[in-house]
Amino acid sequence: MFLSHLLIDTGGNPDRPRPGRKWLRNVYHVHQRLCMAFPSNMRVQDDPEFLKPFKGEDFPLRGNANADPRNPRHSFLFRIDNGIESDAPRAIILVQSELKPNWDYAFHNARVFLAADPETREYNPAFTTGDTLRFRIRINLSKKIQSNREGIDLRKPRVGIDAKGRQKDQSKRVALTWNDDQKPEDVIVPWFAEKGAKRGFEVKGAALLQLGWSSGFTAEKEKGMKFRSALLEGTLAVANPVLFSQTLASGIGAAKAFGFGLLSVAPCNVNP
Repeated sequence: MFLSHLLIDTGGNPDRPRPGRKWLRNVYHVHQRLCMAFPSNMRVQDDPEFLKPFKGEDFPLRGNANADPRNPRHSFLFRIDNGIESDAPRAIILVQSELKPNWDYAFHNARVFLAADPETREYNPAFTTGDTLRFRIRINLSKKIQSNREGIDLRKPRVGIDAKGRQKDQSKRVALTWNDDQKPEDVIVPWFAEKGAKRGFEVKGAALLQLGWSSGFTAEKEKGMKFRSALLEGTLAVANPVLFSQTLASGIGAAKAFGFGLLSVAPCNVNP
């Protein structure tokens, strides 16, 4: 795999907004631009200066949401690691991919977004049972349920296909919620720990760093899409090295095309 760091110029003066600031506010546009780092060979040959409009078929590696389910590693994951709410002059995008990205091509006509040249390195970590690591993840707070309020069994296959010609899902995804008398972290951390137990690691401790929303707007959906977001950081122990490596490659949770699911890990004496 490959790990890339993109330093984005968001500008620190609210009276002088930078293009990077506006770009980051629509995560769908961020995802689309990152897709452009994985062009097909034919696209590069036919349009070396990137003058033609974006076409999805020219960029086959389009994020985990569109990856072949039989090959979950053939994808990329990303995370916007710090926001722009405090008018910080810089933001960082972390991108993890199976293929080496071509950032020169992706930002050929959008260098104004970048505060520095992107940095990419090979990323092929190895783990053993019991390894203790620091982690960070931005995860979509949602879950699937098997029945609705009317008592209909959603485990039974639904009849028909969706707008993209795919078989309709067999369950319903809803937001993770908590009661007014509960602290969000008291619900979110155990929920994430349960996910970890099924994915090769044990959560030893975690803190909720940020709770908010992530949004994106497409031409097809003018009203946009919003996803509940939680940024978690803590320590974990590797329980199953093979399964844990697969988890790192494929990510955790839903809405990966909107910047969720990338699990960053590092030795306990290094920040993830």
